[in-house]
Amino acid sequence: MRKLVLKMSLTLDSFVCGPNGEMDWFLKTRSEDGAAWTSDKIGQAGAHLMGRKTFNDMLAYWPHASGVFAKPMNEIPKIVFSKKGFYSFQTGESSAKTWEEAKVISGDLAEGIRELKKQNGKVLVAHGGASFAQDLIKTGLIDEFWLLRHPVAIGQGQCLFARIETPMHLKLIETKTFSAGTVAQIFHSGE
Repeated sequence: MRKLVLKMSLTLDSFVCGPNGEMDWFLKTRSEDGAAWTSDKIGQAGAHLMGRKTFNDMLAYWPHASGVFAKPMNEIPKIVFSKKGFYSFQTGESSAKTWEEAKVISGDLAEGIRELKKQNGKVLVAHGGASFAQDLIKTGLIDEFWLLRHPVAIGQGQCLFARIETPMHLKLIETKTFSAGTVAQIFHSGE
């Protein structure tokens, strides 16, 4: 059975983005050591999972990008969850075929996740947008949270855990602090 991980960046006040989806807040707290750790973690994925909006945003950037994240983001297969169905997408001139070959799952999110988790293979790493991450959390199917807490507060925005109906009890299994002050925390889900 495959493990499902949600990898997200958060502010100190637990927002994943500003009220209008702003994410520029994390730019000042990026560091080489944090990027290397994150690249290593996402490089363990057997597939990257994301919602349609995040997929479209990443599709516009990653197939033409370079740097420490380019290899794991471009070489690892993608699975896109879309409530609206999906359309044909093109990456243009790129060798990153995993974007064009992304598997699309529509329908019930929890059912799609359960089917993926039944398969053999490496860890499934989900990347949010706020709505997709909140919906994923609500399924109760996440095994681990890889959270990067950045040393910035924005006061308002979209909270990662805004849609939970009962308290979630998580077990901290790893902490790593990076040179710019960002702290990575890995939590195991469940009692």
